[in-house]
Amino acid sequence: MKAQAPTAYGQGLSSQARNLHWLLTNLVDEVPGIHSVAVVSSDGLLLLSSDPGRAEAAARPGEGDGPRGSSADLATIVSGLGSLTQGAAKLIDAGAVKQTMVTMDEGSLFVMSISDGSLLGVHTTPDCDMSVIAYHMALFVGRAGHVLTPELRTELRKSMENAQ
Repeated sequence: MKAQAPTAYGQGLSSQARNLHWLLTNLVDEVPGIHSVAVVSSDGLLLLSSDPGRAEAAARPGEGDGPRGSSADLATIVSGLGSLTQGAAKLIDAGAVKQTMVTMDEGSLFVMSISDGSLLGVHTTPDCDMSVIAYHMALFVGRAGHVLTPELRTELRKSMENAQ
């Protein structure tokens, strides 16, 4: 089942926030193989999601397509993986982490740095075209990175809290 694009929780937001919602909707709608998408702040809080209405679904196994059906769970995984890879990069003096990819039997998880510690996470089907996913994630990051200011992150966090 295809990830759901953001819906009504994007209403009443600033033009920059609506633009980010639009970018996320296009990512979900235009790229085959995406189960779910989450944008996470540097402190691990969910800012944008392809399934905002299902953030409480984690307690109900079997619902949804993302990890346990929950955008909150995907945000937790993305944040943890981002932190782990950043720590590894520091330990081996390899510079900043740009992208992390985990392939599994039943899907893949991509994590890409956006800006100021924010991350884009995408959970995909096992048969997705990884180069297409990575390309579209890079486009999203390029377009979103310069507008993801502290004020906008605060607005998006509040919007996600109100959607739940």
